[in-house]
Parts: sequence; C-alpha cells; structure tokens
Amino acid sequence: MNNDKEEQILRKRFMDLARAAENKGVCSYTDFLNLSETGVFYSMRNVMPNVNYDLFGGYTGAERKVLCFYGDNSVKAFSDYITCIRILPLNIKFSDDLNHRDFLGALMNLGIERNKVGDILVKEKEGYVFCETIISRFIIDTLDKVKRTSIRCEIMDKDAPEVQPEFQEILGSVSSARLDSIIALAFQTSRNSILGLISGGKVYVDGKSVESNSYMLKEEETVSVRGFGKFIYKGMQNQTKKGRYYVILSKYV
Repeated sequence: MNNDKEEQILRKRFMDLARAAENKGVCSYTDFLNLSETGVFYSMRNVMPNVNYDLFGGYTGAERKVLCFYGDNSVKAFSDYITCIRILPLNIKFSDDLNHRDFLGALMNLGIERNKVGDILVKEKEGYVFCETIISRFIIDTLDKVKRTSIRCEIMDKDAPEVQPEFQEILGSVSSARLDSIIALAFQTSRNSILGLISGGKVYVDGKSVESNSYMLKEEETVSVRGFGKFIYKGMQNQTKKGRYYVILSKYV
C-alpha cells in the first residue's frame, strides 16, 4: 500500500478483528481485500493474537479475498458471508460483448463500494460476481443493465458447480524460472520492462508481494501483475540443446 496512514488504519482494523474473535469467540470479517492489503496482513501475522483465520474469495484461486478470524475450529467461516451472483443477458443474440470492466462499472454505478465485491469472472457474455451476501439482494433487485445490454441476475445456489476461471496455456523457453523471465514470457514483453513493476511492488506471488526479480518460481505458484493479469507457473518440461528450459504457464483469461 502506498499511503502509510491507510496502512496503519488497516493494521489496526486487523488487530481489532482478531482480538474480537479471540475474546468473544465470534467470527469477525474484513471486506474483500486486494493483494496489497492481503500482503499487509501477511506481514503482521507474527504479532497477531493466537486466533484462527482463513482467507477466501468464494472459489479456489480467487484474487480478492475476505479475511475471517474465528476462535472455534468447527466454524465454517464463509458458509453465509459470500454470495455468487450470475448475471446474464435477457437476449444473448443482441447482447454487447461484455468484459470484466463492463460488469464492474455497472456495479460501481449502483453506488456499491469496491471492497464489497470480490472477483468477477466472465464466461462468454455472462458474469459471475462474488460479493458480500449482505448486498446480494440489492444487486439482484437493482441491476438491470450492463453497458447497453438488458440483463437479469440470479444467485448461484449452494448446489451449483463451482465457478472457475478460464485459462490460456502458454509454452515457451526461458533461461531459468526467475520471476522476471517468466513474467516476460507470460505477457510477451521484455525483461527490462518488467523490472520496474517488480521493484515497484506491483508483482505478487501467491498473494505476497515479491520485489526481487531473481526470485525463483516454484510449480503451481500464482503470479499476479497489476495492470497485466495473472497466471499459474506449471513448471519446466525439458531442456533445449542451448541450455534453455521449456516451461508451461496457465494464464487467466
């Protein structure tokens, strides 16, 4: 986070929620945290009260997550706190080509704060919005258009299959599994252009800020780059005659 005052407020909020869970034996929740905010929490875990916690965004692999502190191991921390809303065109034949920005913009136009909404997944012309349950009915009752497309909303019930993002497989050769090399391959850019992003705190590995370009990625680690997107490093396949390595990435689309 760039603003020291905002970070101090966030740290105090984490501490207050953890103490409430410890002292009162209740679940205490944050709003949806972005990667930078999650990184602040990870940086202070060693000074937190001895209380259970979990991070979840509604599905496996979510980027924006809610942090829950709880004192009882039997508690299902997120059973009712996060809801997934499916948004679909009334007439798909005449629908605009809708993307993440379109769905997010439509929600923000309702006056909803960004931290009340988690990830938004787009499949063809449908959107799947993860939000705090407390605002789900407002979205369903109020949202009727995305861009110029008339839509309807429905809650994904608990028996619905888990919504998963789609991936593009990338295969390429690199000199090593260094973070800068792999990011350059993922987004088809030069290593030099990546260095400023890494040193500027815009790169996260499994939700934790990494500012060393020489960090060696491990299989199944997820890399998020602000302004570019994210991918999963699947690992090396084999070595070329010139000593380079073929690697596989699964890039979120």
